[in-house]
Amino acid sequence: MASAMQARQVGPTPSSGAADAASPSGRLVVEEFVDGRPLSPTQWLTVILCFLVVLADGYDTAAIGYIAPSISTLWEISRSDLAPVLSASLVGVAIGALIGGPLADRSGRKSLLIASAVFFGVTSLATAFVNDLQSLTILRFITGIGLGAAIPNCVTLVAEYAPKRHRSLLVNATYCGFPVGAAVGGFASSWLIPAFGWHSVLIVGGVVPILLALLVALCVPESVRYLVARGAPQERIRATLGRIAKAADIGRRQIVLAESSQSGKQSAVRTVLSAPYRVGSLMLWLVYFMGLVIFYLLTSWMPLLMRDAGFTPASAALLTALFPLGGGIGTLISGWLMDRFNPHKVVALGYVITAVFVYLMGQQMGNVGALAVLIFVAGTAMNGAQSSMPSLAAAFYPTDARATGVASMYGVGRFGGIAGVFLGGWFSAAKLGLPTVFMLLAVPALIAAAALIVKWRIHHRRPAAAAVPLGGEVREAR
Repeated sequence: MASAMQARQVGPTPSSGAADAASPSGRLVVEEFVDGRPLSPTQWLTVILCFLVVLADGYDTAAIGYIAPSISTLWEISRSDLAPVLSASLVGVAIGALIGGPLADRSGRKSLLIASAVFFGVTSLATAFVNDLQSLTILRFITGIGLGAAIPNCVTLVAEYAPKRHRSLLVNATYCGFPVGAAVGGFASSWLIPAFGWHSVLIVGGVVPILLALLVALCVPESVRYLVARGAPQERIRATLGRIAKAADIGRRQIVLAESSQSGKQSAVRTVLSAPYRVGSLMLWLVYFMGLVIFYLLTSWMPLLMRDAGFTPASAALLTALFPLGGGIGTLISGWLMDRFNPHKVVALGYVITAVFVYLMGQQMGNVGALAVLIFVAGTAMNGAQSSMPSLAAAFYPTDARATGVASMYGVGRFGGIAGVFLGGWFSAAKLGLPTVFMLLAVPALIAAAALIVKWRIHHRRPAAAAVPLGGEVREAR
């Protein structure tokens, strides 16, 4: 018990920090140790496997859209009847994220990641063998719960093993797996469905995450930060840290965190909603919500709205595809900039650029070439900013509540996606012109940018709970 209590203590004082880091006895501060070393093979493998799990998540999330036309034809149902199926997984994702975060802060990032990957793999396999719309809807909702729990835990695990100098870039790169997985699903479906039928898309989407869960179980260590924060035995912590460093570099030093721990004082949910974090949490939720309103409204309704405006179906589809096309580029650029400048201002600028270019899209409806460029730039900025939000959230919360904080933002934000789908339907029914739609869509982007600045101003002046979460608040002072 004494060892566990010592492991949760605040890190070294300014006068003792350097001596502790160099001494074979004394204390070893996890953050300083990870930040002061190059990435080890184990850390690289953790990033790669988490990227692949996120990729599988993106594949399974998008799979229903790729198989919907085949199901509609074979089951002789209208596409409007598929609307509940298409939205069921979004609701499940939101619930899964809100449940999975607190569970991960209680039982561990690795165990929740494995469980969620197996869960959505098994339910995806089960979905491949349904024969009616009701069963399909129910299973897509249940699959969404596993999908929603997986990504926040991948983000949290990578953030806690990444050195500060590369953290935002590595977290953003991991999150890039989602759009890559959605794209892979499209290419795979174009081959699998004609050859083996729509069931094969879901079978692949079920087998792959189960295999990845096995690899994570064998190759990925539990987060050292989590183990220290939860007061795990020092021998277990040393063994885990030894997987990314030589045992001689660790010695018999007491392993501690540089941040104060909330473990044993209050639940992770209470921490996220406590006074030091409350405004920041609300602002993160608002930003992610607004970003998904824009993303889902445009990706779901822009082809129809463009056809209503006189574009051919082929032109409407091509122009819509340009919006997510630059997402990977935008995400990596944003992560690189966040590691070098104030991360809140970098992401806020991405939303401002989105607002400007979305508005300009409405002013260039008669020039297809200019419109294509504007859509691509707006999509690059929008996806780069939105995909950077998990990195911001991971840097904001303490270890004890990090998974809950990231997952709450991810879960609450998903309701923005649902709102975007319904808002697009209202815009279509109201026969609003595209210039008006694009002008209105600039508003949530500006709200997102403003919310980030509010969060930064408040927590820049009053750092949360005197903690140093992942170096996030120290970095903001620049």
